[in-house]
Amino acid sequence: MSKKNNQKPTCHLCNSFHYCTIGKPNENINNCPMVHKKEIEKEALHIYTSNENVKKSTKEASIVEAEGYIDWPRLKDTIEYARRMEFTKIGIAFCVGLLSEAKKIAQILQRAQFKVYSVCCKTGSLKKTDLGIPKEYTMKSRTGFTIGWISCNPVAQALLLNDCKTDLNLIVGLCVGHDITFTQLSKAPVSTLIAKDRSSPHNPALILYSHYGDNVTSSADFLENKKK
Repeated sequence: MSKKNNQKPTCHLCNSFHYCTIGKPNENINNCPMVHKKEIEKEALHIYTSNENVKKSTKEASIVEAEGYIDWPRLKDTIEYARRMEFTKIGIAFCVGLLSEAKKIAQILQRAQFKVYSVCCKTGSLKKTDLGIPKEYTMKSRTGFTIGWISCNPVAQALLLNDCKTDLNLIVGLCVGHDITFTQLSKAPVSTLIAKDRSSPHNPALILYSHYGDNVTSSADFLENKKK
């Protein structure tokens, strides 16, 4: 295989607004996938045209995006997408810390005429120590009361919602890693409605606009300049 075909994409380094976003490849760099991975781009196009589920999902998602581009919150996007996909049963895999949010989400989905099933992350009451998690990661409150001795259980969350034969499962605040396990085992397609981030009321993008985000960028620039 030639070196040219071995190039791996780093699209974050390209100003895509000047290239693929307006319908043309960036021939000024040595790893634009539209130039050096044409066979994969063709394979993707074939999947869009031959796989009916992918074709429908992509079409309906694009329509929903266009209709609610600025005004719709993500929950509204989810409802409209699920309707257009003709889903009737929606599962919610939620963190116990977001119980209140899960209740509100379920109520809204039910008003939208969906059947809703939900599973808490602590289902099964598995002890962390029984799963090989070190005892020091069993958290305690400042008063000494043990609050974290029961493990999250994304495996059971997925299996229980599989048993419900849901059409779509929504992640509401699962921990990083637990969300991955849940997604891997879920038979229904999965969308993240709320990504857990305790430091920024569950808005992971917020850090990118903060002083900490600026520091991360500055540190990266410093290290790059030091190499030079």
